[in-house]
Amino acid sequence: MEKNRYQVMPKYMRGDIKRHINHIQKQTEKLDKLLSRTIETCDQWNDKRKILESMPGVGEQVVFAILADLPELGQLTDKQVAALTGVALYNRDSGSLRGKGRIRGGRHGVRTTLFMAVMCAVQHNSVIKTFCRRLVAAGKRKKVALTACIRKMVVMPNAMVPDNKMWGENMA
Repeated sequence: MEKNRYQVMPKYMRGDIKRHINHIQKQTEKLDKLLSRTIETCDQWNDKRKILESMPGVGEQVVFAILADLPELGQLTDKQVAALTGVALYNRDSGSLRGKGRIRGGRHGVRTTLFMAVMCAVQHNSVIKTFCRRLVAAGKRKKVALTACIRKMVVMPNAMVPDNKMWGENMA
């Protein structure tokens, strides 16, 4: 927000805003280092971190969000982890009326972070890229396809964690 503000403010205010941006960046770097050190001290978190980071499109911020907001990863069924993330499809039916399915609920923070991660994964993760293209080619809207990719990005590590299995291109 401060970077956006910097662009529209008069020149005499830009120095203060620039100092504020630098301060925020330094604080963020400190917190990231602290989180990394904390994760390294716990074997369970460190193991999950290595598995998650082995997936193309998953970086440090995604790992932090998943470890913080989805500690149950690896202990739930695919449907349960999708529901906790907020990417499970719920039908909107009533009587004979058949409405469109919608996602709802779940943990907003992890879902938002995974949305940004899936944008990267669609470009760099061949499994997610192929899956997304197949859905769009089948007539799904882009956002629906991305939501399905988010579900895939949370279901796959949920299966990998209990087996302590790293990412491989043969994943599907």
